[in-house]
Amino acid sequence: MELNADAAGARPCPEPSISGALALLFAVACGLAVANVYYAQPLLDTLSHTFGIRPATVGVVITITQIGYGLGLLMVVPLGDLVDRRRLIVGQSLLSAVALLAVALAPSASVLLPAMAAVGVLAVVTQVLVAYAASMAAPGERGRVVGTVTSGIILGILLARAVSGTLSDLFGWRSVYLASAAATLLVSGLLWMVLPSRARPAPGISYVQLIRSVFALFAQEPVLRIRAVLAMLIFMAITMMLTPMVLPLTAPPFSLSHTQVGLFGLAGAAGALGAARAGRQADRGRAQRTTFIGLSAMLLSWPLIAMLPWSIWAMVAGVVVIDFGLQSVHVANQSLIYRVRPEAQSRLTAGYMIFYSIGSATGSMASTMVYAHAGWNGVCVAGALVSGVAMAFWALTRHLTPQDTAS
Repeated sequence: MELNADAAGARPCPEPSISGALALLFAVACGLAVANVYYAQPLLDTLSHTFGIRPATVGVVITITQIGYGLGLLMVVPLGDLVDRRRLIVGQSLLSAVALLAVALAPSASVLLPAMAAVGVLAVVTQVLVAYAASMAAPGERGRVVGTVTSGIILGILLARAVSGTLSDLFGWRSVYLASAAATLLVSGLLWMVLPSRARPAPGISYVQLIRSVFALFAQEPVLRIRAVLAMLIFMAITMMLTPMVLPLTAPPFSLSHTQVGLFGLAGAAGALGAARAGRQADRGRAQRTTFIGLSAMLLSWPLIAMLPWSIWAMVAGVVVIDFGLQSVHVANQSLIYRVRPEAQSRLTAGYMIFYSIGSATGSMASTMVYAHAGWNGVCVAGALVSGVAMAFWALTRHLTPQDTAS
């Protein structure tokens, strides 16, 4: 069933616009929310010891968070096309603070894992914010705005590891989630004060119809199908590197502390530059070119990443390259899918990011298993194969999606 603006009973709204300051707030809020999904990555060894989870399966902590994120994408994010986004965003943020407190106080794995799943479900407020920002931006600046907000997401992911490692070393791993709960409450108040009250579509469809329409969009929009599969592959590839990375870095000969591992992740800050540039290029009609450059960067990063046992600096360079490539492709993907159905941006976001979550969850679980049996070289071979599949898939489907309009 196709749901357009008329079918949803949309009310006219003013010409979209978004200030630089508001875009920055969106970026900060997105960064804080998405960080909650990644705090556990540099803590896997500590969580393994605390809760008695075997090292070969401790990746389940990340996987279950990603599963929760996927469920939230399907069940929560589409609500942005049906209800007031301001209330939805603030409500999710408040509930997220409660879930973070549950993680911080968890006495056992049987409490920790459901709480982590809840954290994942509620972290999808990030995608509600991205869709909201895209809807507020004028068409000619949508790529730039999405790139700005996505830069906040990248920095949130990277800073999550640094903050998590530092707080864990200083005050214990539980302090990470206590601090995040407090920060989330603060940001919730700021969002409530500054987010504009905008007219939302009248409730002309039911919640069940809304969720069904997410699947209908996949049948109707080839751009969504193709770019969602690309998202699954690129996020599977990078998660295969990020999830087990803490294991060789904290073991001899490196024996890095959690703080040092977290700072190591900051090497990927160049990904923020990739996101911002990709957004501007997409606005100029160069999304396909940006996709090719990004996928090439991801594929070429793996030989550098594989040098970790011999050179930590080569690994740093590999992280810079793979993050740059990932975010370039990610922003190009979003820029393309937001063009096709402006009245369904929340549902488009949900459908696209579900595949991101599938890729991330699969990469997290697979990478710790591969590492346990084949070490870091095995992880790098697996990651390079996934990146190669992503490049091949793009090349085979490029003609089915919008081509570059500028040289």
